[in-house]
Amino acid sequence: MSNRMAGGHKKCLPLIGFTLICLKLVASAKTAPDIPTIDQAYSKISNSITVEWATVPGATSYLLTAEDGDTVIETTVANSPGTVTGLKAATLYQITVRSISATGRSQASPPKQAKTVLAAPILEVSSPSPDSILVQWEAVYMAIGFSVSIMRANGLGRVWKENTTNNSLTFTSLDAGTLYTIKAYAWNANGTPGDDSTCNQRTSPQAPANIQVSFDSGALKASVSWAPTEGAFNYTVMASSDSSKLSCSTTLSTCTISSLQCGTEYLISVLASNDAGSSQSTSAEALKTVACAPGRVTIREDPPGHLSVAWSSVDLGDYYVAFVKSDDGLEVHCNTSLTQCNFLSECGFTYFISVFAYNKAGQSPLGDVVNYTTAPCCPTDINPVLVSSDRVEIVWSPVRGAELYETKAVDGFNVVECNDTAPACTLSALECDTKYNITVYSFSEVRGSNMSCTSRFITTAPCRPEIKNVSKDDFSTINVHWRSTNDDATYTVTAQGEKGRYLCSSRGESCTMGGLPCGSMFSITAVAETQAGRSLPSYIVPLETVPCCPAGLTVTQVTQSVINVSWTAGTGAQTYVTVLESHTGQSKCLTHQNQCLLGCIACGINYTVALKAISATGLTADCTYQAYSSSACCPLGVKLYRLGPNGIRIYWQASRGSANYSTDLYGSKGIFTCAPSAGLSFCDVTEIPCGDVYTVMVSPVSETGLKLTFCPKKIYSVTCSGSTLGMVIYRGKRNAE
Repeated sequence: MSNRMAGGHKKCLPLIGFTLICLKLVASAKTAPDIPTIDQAYSKISNSITVEWATVPGATSYLLTAEDGDTVIETTVANSPGTVTGLKAATLYQITVRSISATGRSQASPPKQAKTVLAAPILEVSSPSPDSILVQWEAVYMAIGFSVSIMRANGLGRVWKENTTNNSLTFTSLDAGTLYTIKAYAWNANGTPGDDSTCNQRTSPQAPANIQVSFDSGALKASVSWAPTEGAFNYTVMASSDSSKLSCSTTLSTCTISSLQCGTEYLISVLASNDAGSSQSTSAEALKTVACAPGRVTIREDPPGHLSVAWSSVDLGDYYVAFVKSDDGLEVHCNTSLTQCNFLSECGFTYFISVFAYNKAGQSPLGDVVNYTTAPCCPTDINPVLVSSDRVEIVWSPVRGAELYETKAVDGFNVVECNDTAPACTLSALECDTKYNITVYSFSEVRGSNMSCTSRFITTAPCRPEIKNVSKDDFSTINVHWRSTNDDATYTVTAQGEKGRYLCSSRGESCTMGGLPCGSMFSITAVAETQAGRSLPSYIVPLETVPCCPAGLTVTQVTQSVINVSWTAGTGAQTYVTVLESHTGQSKCLTHQNQCLLGCIACGINYTVALKAISATGLTADCTYQAYSSSACCPLGVKLYRLGPNGIRIYWQASRGSANYSTDLYGSKGIFTCAPSAGLSFCDVTEIPCGDVYTVMVSPVSETGLKLTFCPKKIYSVTCSGSTLGMVIYRGKRNAE
């Protein structure tokens, strides 16, 4: 403070100098006020001194000055009494007063000594117990003793006061949790009291009573309650075990401690606290938590269908319950004081096993849920849906627990396998007519294959026959020979063609098939059949029957030495050979058509008629027909003789062989015909007009009455003059038309 005053003083020097100059100028004209007289100076507060003086007439204010040899403190007041503040405690000061008016400031009054009282002790208070408060302070300058008093802060009750020369004092027999007001001051050797210090202090609370502990086994937490304690601001609940300490704090009368450890015994205590401190711990309550979940859970299946579940024992566990739940929702359990339980199981299930320990606190927490999957079930309804010579298709109903099916077919030395997720399998590349032992194993990734599945025998269909040859016995019968290695098989041979399907069967290696139509193409196959099924058909052997003979054949005489042979088409025939043969020789014709002209035919001769129908591959059918007799020879020496004025005789020389003839005369005035009597070689035409030219043709007549028209024609002129009997004039020869 002296520094501030000095600083302030320093700052005011220029102004003060100016004022002094003014005062001197005024003083020369006016009189300063009177000097005050100090009546008394005393100190009631350690940092101030109060001064009393008689009032000076005309003074408007007063300047108080306090000096201790080191510092000067000045204060301006309006009237008496006045107080100088900012002083040091227990310090002797010289006090002076100056009066101030409008005319100036008086001289300092005679000094008066006064000493500031002792400083107030600086208190430190605490409540070491619910019924006591400890008051402590540091030494106070010039103090030889201290007075300390205490009372309830609400003013109720008595006041305790103690004097001491020590620097601490303890008040006992106080009320717990109660707010007290403490006042203390020091006194000096004269017994003068110094400044007092006042503070409030609350006694610490009593320990809570009526402790109640409720344990939640599922959440592993404890709810602790108690009777409220007077003056307690907060409560702290502590749970102590050999390995850990847990706590919770609250302003209420209940608190929950979480995260307790299973299988642990805790001591529960409660502390009450306020701004004075904490109470002593209550009598500890023992709490046993639930046992920990059993560990090292093991599962063993021996024999199949029986599960043995074992686990390790746990602290605080009175007994155990093992739960086994299958994946279809069915659950079973067992109670035991041991560490093992046995259960029945079924194939293809996943079992979830959990083991709990129990005591009076309840059920242990859920430990590891161990699962165990039994082997998948075996298929029982294996059915073949297709059996061939080299392949077997089987199906079965899906079974529980199977993720994959392994199918094996064993014939003694060879093994064929197939794996599939579907309940079906096609075993291929098998041997024909072979008995296989087929087993379907169910498989799961967890448990592997169930090797206890039963098998069944399936025999593949017979092997495919091999046709060695096809022979033809006659026109419509064939013999088929084959080779096969099948046991006890029946063979069926099929000839399939456009005109139908023909069969023969045998248990041997050949069969005969008849009635096949001519001129047809057939595919010959053989199939073997046993109780296991049918084989694949043998490779096709083509068969062609001989062409069919034409159904009809016609021989027509074209000329005396040429005939035309025609026929209907023969099925399967592409080429024909026609042969007419007699004792005089043979006439032959080769053609692709349905007719043929044959020359060098002798008239009046009997011929045998033969025809060969030949297919594109050279198969030949020999066809025979009814004999054919060539026409009679044309007559020679045809002459005309007049028979009277209107008659003509036609005469000829008959050829070899007996024949009937017909004579035709063609003129401009008509056609005239005559036929000789049997055995004669002439015939007469009567009433023929003369004076005309006639074309005359004498033709043999066939047995059917057909008149041949290929004999030569002659032209004659019949005149009307001359003898009535004689030759007719020959005019020339005309080819037959």
